[in-house]
Amino acid sequence: MNRMVLTAVFSLGLIIAQPVVVNAREIKIWTARAIATVLAEIGPEFERKTGHKLIVSSDLPPAFAARADKGEEFDLLITGSSVIDDWIAAGRILPNTRTAISRSGIGVGVRVGTRKPNISSVEAFKQALLDAKSIAYLKVGSGIHISNLLERLGIAEAVAAKATRPDSDIVCELVARGQVELGLVVITQIMTTPGVELVGPLPPELQSYIVFTAGISSRSKSSDAAKQLLSFLLGPVAVPVIKAQGMELVPK
Repeated sequence: MNRMVLTAVFSLGLIIAQPVVVNAREIKIWTARAIATVLAEIGPEFERKTGHKLIVSSDLPPAFAARADKGEEFDLLITGSSVIDDWIAAGRILPNTRTAISRSGIGVGVRVGTRKPNISSVEAFKQALLDAKSIAYLKVGSGIHISNLLERLGIAEAVAAKATRPDSDIVCELVARGQVELGLVVITQIMTTPGVELVGPLPPELQSYIVFTAGISSRSKSSDAAKQLLSFLLGPVAVPVIKAQGMELVPK
């Protein structure tokens, strides 16, 4: 067999050995930052195995709502469970696709190399907030719980003047840049932001969990591919990454 024939046979063998991807689709994902960081790690493997292409956009619910109001299409929304429920009620999400992915408690983060305050008890946590020069927490999601918590502890007015509540998911970025002393946000965000260190979770008596939940758009043209991604997010490749990023699976 001459060299040209050998080359042709070898090339044909490579073609046959490659997996054939039928109906490869683009999946447009609107997601909380917590799951965007997971997809950044596991997305390439999902794409390699399925042939689908992930288009990931990370933001807060109000920004996604504004985009949806303008008629922009998406395939999969992953955000707090209450938002998914609202979108189901509005007819934007298919009810039978509602899927809990993971959850994260709320914690306190500081810039790497700076002092870590004592937050081991309710009183210690309260004093840490009073002593801090500045704090930051969101207007939505975990920030709603923090806002209620400050009222409950009787310190809302005392910390109001030094609190920053950004419109975008940048609490940890503010901490990393040294613009804010304490960031109060989901633990996964603290653990996945360079330059930020986790002080610890809120005391158990004050803790609350954000459940990151997914749902497929009622207008999706790639619903089957989106279902594959949901299964992948609950499978053996994704779960270790989810746990390594400071989250846990939702108890059944």
